[in-house]
Amino acid sequence: SSEVGCGQFELNFRHVADPLRAADDAQLFKYLVKGVAARHGFGATFMAKPYGDQAGSGLHVHVSLLDERGRNAFAGDTAEGSPLLRQAIAGLIADLPEAMLVFAPHFNSYRRVREGTHAPTQASWGYENRTTAIRIPAGRDEDRRIEHRVAGADANPYLVLATLLGSALRGVEEGLMAPPPLAGSGYEGDAPRLPTGWAEAIHRFEESEAMNAILGADLVRVFAATKRQERDLFAARLSPFEIETYLDLI
Repeated sequence: SSEVGCGQFELNFRHVADPLRAADDAQLFKYLVKGVAARHGFGATFMAKPYGDQAGSGLHVHVSLLDERGRNAFAGDTAEGSPLLRQAIAGLIADLPEAMLVFAPHFNSYRRVREGTHAPTQASWGYENRTTAIRIPAGRDEDRRIEHRVAGADANPYLVLATLLGSALRGVEEGLMAPPPLAGSGYEGDAPRLPTGWAEAIHRFEESEAMNAILGADLVRVFAATKRQERDLFAARLSPFEIETYLDLI
């Protein structure tokens, strides 16, 4: 369906039981869209913020869990869901600030992470709250699930799924307790703030015990190094707007 941005569309994938298959589907879809668009003389992009004054594009991930009998382990007797659901949420919330580089890996990614843009800036969660990083959608109890709303459309789906599943599992295994759900605006709460700058995100990711445990020390080290190199390349380029603003003024 069409979205609010210029030429922007929302696509939904049917859920699958295999996370690797889900990542394969997402990546293959990107290749197909760009290839088909090129054949018809158009361009397609999955940049997080291709237009500065319009809506950015996210990669929202819905996660549910079945027990050994095929029942939804996140379901409970009420719409609040099960204790297992809140433990998984707690793991996701705890790791979000340190995992931001996975969800926002590029210079352009941080143009999307701004208040009031439906892109979260705090590590908060809530029921049917689209301003929070983690949303628990309304609906039937047997459909209870987690919607992770942080990643941009430019993120690597394999790393995104590995990170959020690892964080959720950590919350369950360690029995973490989720903070109270947020009922108001996710931009005005006092939850931990997510990095809104590339340099901070790289540093927090590289130093994170959780990310090193979930993704492995070698991947964390190499990914952080490539992102730091990419950041340095952008830092060395002056934009026309920067020249126009400062050249004669200073």
